[in-house]
Amino acid sequence: MRIDKYLKNARIIKRRTVAKEACEQGRVIINGKTAKAGTEVSVGDEIEIIFGNNPMKIKVEKILEHVVKDAYKEMYTIIE
Repeated sequence: MRIDKYLKNARIIKRRTVAKEACEQGRVIINGKTAKAGTEVSVGDEIEIIFGNNPMKIKVEKILEHVVKDAYKEMYTIIE
């Protein structure tokens, strides 16, 4: 799954276009490498998202195409 779609489905970023812009600005890092919007995500990847002063680091647990109300909580765990 593309990183921009994953961030939207996991409800880390509310809109896919905003997730795409964050990738284009170099604010999304997957396994230590800057990610483009089309970069594929797989289970076990570590993603770092830089929002202003508080960076967020997560580990991908599941990849779900269609996410129901509270299922997004199972998609990742927060590392830092």
